[in-house]
Amino acid sequence: MPTIDANGCALHYETRGDGEPLLLLHGGMGIGGDWLRMFPTEPPGHQLIVPDLRGHGRSTNPSRQFTFRQFALDAHALLDRLGIARVKAIGISAGAKTLLHMATQQPDRIEAMVLASATPQFPPQVRPMMAQMTADSLQDSDWTALRQRHVHGDDQIRLLYEMVRGFATSYDDMAFTASTLATITARTLIVHGDRDPLYPVEMALELYRGIPKSALWVIPYGDHGSVWADRAAEFAAASMAHLARSG
Repeated sequence: MPTIDANGCALHYETRGDGEPLLLLHGGMGIGGDWLRMFPTEPPGHQLIVPDLRGHGRSTNPSRQFTFRQFALDAHALLDRLGIARVKAIGISAGAKTLLHMATQQPDRIEAMVLASATPQFPPQVRPMMAQMTADSLQDSDWTALRQRHVHGDDQIRLLYEMVRGFATSYDDMAFTASTLATITARTLIVHGDRDPLYPVEMALELYRGIPKSALWVIPYGDHGSVWADRAAEFAAASMAHLARSG
């Protein structure tokens, strides 16, 4: 399982399949292996590029700092190492926020993308939830499960909880306005649950109105992780259909 040096961190990634490159970015506190639930087999004609984000899974984070802007820079570094100039991509939650940064940092590099459970900024109502995140409330069974996914010790796991808690007071990382969203050239599908407890559906509408070439799929009765559950196959099919479109 290869690893590259990406902006000072050891970034673990996997590639599966052959063909057109498709970058898959997992959610916060997740790992690249989560995508096996969405794509148990590779979509025909595609090579999946699946990293563990900085500080997640097998990837390290010597700086002990987390921003979605940095996640995006790391992903660009990975594409550079693989010699990929332009890519299609799917991101969920943290991965989708990372794609927003990638698509505004280097617009020409993202041809098309799917953003699931994204937001242009953290709404006020989610910040108290983030501020309460702590590893101290974890049960032994939780620690066992997390240690299987994040392999660099308990300090890594505690740092991931600190990451979420730190977002409660972060205002300059997720700060996308209509003018910044308007710079995105990627053909974009925005997917959002209408019962998302973190990011109200109005956040998806803001993205839809701001990103020039975008489409919106609101999942009825959907929560923040709807696409990982019983909607996984439907989400995968809709995502691949969107990415295959020519306009």
